[in-house]
Amino acid sequence: MVKGRVVAKLGDNIDTDMIIPFRYKAKTVDYYELAKHVFEDLDPNLSKKIKPGDIVVAGRNFGMGSSREQAPIAIKYSGVSAVIAKSFARIFFRNAVNVGLPVIESPEAVEMIEEGDEVEIDLEKGVIRNLTKGKEVKVKPYPQMIMELLKEGGIYEYYKKHGKFPWE
Repeated sequence: MVKGRVVAKLGDNIDTDMIIPFRYKAKTVDYYELAKHVFEDLDPNLSKKIKPGDIVVAGRNFGMGSSREQAPIAIKYSGVSAVIAKSFARIFFRNAVNVGLPVIESPEAVEMIEEGDEVEIDLEKGVIRNLTKGKEVKVKPYPQMIMELLKEGGIYEYYKKHGKFPWE
């Protein structure tokens, strides 16, 4: 279960360079340092507004562009607990799951959510609730393997704990 305030509602085609500008990717491998610059080119103050547990909402094709694992890492380490979008670039979706960042695809949810709304996401049951507006939508629940990765905090943490991957 993920619950948080929607800190930002972004548009369509947010690419990985908009999530974490390349100039920072080359400067540091410190995830918390990267997180200070998340979404900087979209809104220079957004990273300062993010509080632990906040949720980001976006339009279509979120995470398009270069396959940059630093993009979901920067989002996660900024304190964002989940991203809801109309659609995700496939490689971004996979990278997000691998680092333990829940990403939920739902055009209907995006339409009913505004910045500042309080949202609750039940990943196992496949329900997104807008607590501010008293509305909810059903989404396709994650497969068990993805749920296991997210519960452990990503593929690396899963492997450290279990000594194997969930598909083994």
